[in-house]
Amino acid sequence: MDRTEAPELLLARLQAINETAAFNRWCGIELLEAQPGSVAIALRWRPELGQYAGFLHAGLIGALIDTACGYAAATLVGRVLAAHYAVNCLRPAVGRCFVARARVVKPGRTQVFTACELFAQGQDGESRLVATGETLLSVVAGDPQ
Repeated sequence: MDRTEAPELLLARLQAINETAAFNRWCGIELLEAQPGSVAIALRWRPELGQYAGFLHAGLIGALIDTACGYAAATLVGRVLAAHYAVNCLRPAVGRCFVARARVVKPGRTQVFTACELFAQGQDGESRLVATGETLLSVVAGDPQ
């Protein structure tokens, strides 16, 4: 993995990976930003993403945190798989768009620790923190990248 890769090339590489994931395509997950060790992804609200009260489903909150953290780790070490992740739901996730910002806390040869914040962007243009999370990711050996 080339840690000096230009941000626009890094973003394009992650966008190509994102397009291969059927779940991400179904959700509508988009990559917004990529730097070595950090990413931002977005998900636009659709009613089928909600739970019974109309909030973003907690399963999707976890998916956004897991995905953002995985991409942040991939910017430094290549392919990874989640070994463990934890999510803290701070308030109902209500908004027109959700943005997850993840960063690598500590990279390693076999494990990567990451952290993420998930924001809901409301109709008023305000962003509100709705969840936080962290992941422990295992580096996939034999990465062709």
